[in-house]
Amino acid sequence: MSTAESANRHDERVLILMRHSAAGAGWGVDDHERPLSPSGEADAPMAGRWLLEHDLAPEMILCSSALRTRQTCTWVSSELGELAPTANLSERLYEASENHVLAEINSVPDGVRVLLVIFHQPAVQDVAMRLVGSDSDMDAVMDLSGGFPTSGLAVLRTVEPWSVLDGADARLTDFVVPRAERV
Repeated sequence: MSTAESANRHDERVLILMRHSAAGAGWGVDDHERPLSPSGEADAPMAGRWLLEHDLAPEMILCSSALRTRQTCTWVSSELGELAPTANLSERLYEASENHVLAEINSVPDGVRVLLVIFHQPAVQDVAMRLVGSDSDMDAVMDLSGGFPTSGLAVLRTVEPWSVLDGADARLTDFVVPRAERV
């Protein structure tokens, strides 16, 4: 089933896991307060544009409280424009284990059909790999298993309620790393 076909299923929920865009080295700055690098500021809007182009505007955004994730969210939301919901910041998503991230996802209201979660490595890759079911796109799974670069997006689809997602519950349909052209 193509991305467009599956996006039209009314019983389906779409979970988009995003790793924040590239951060600066942050010498002398607490890790939580590291800002995006210039390349991160260029790449983050590309992720928002990709979401729009694939009709995946989120109804809800969960975002780590770290500065680089908040900035990533701002750039993504700027591309989404009026379709961008107000982000829900979470201290729990900063330095979170995959279990903590899943607990945040499990608490999302069932009425939300498209959820974007912006957080950090290694949890972003761990959660994505944990949720991948056997009916996933194998090329996307192979790409995901090789690493989760900054600005990467994993799109997972499921008919299960958010509250029960735990492992092999979703179908990975896309794994992309939108990048701005480098001059």
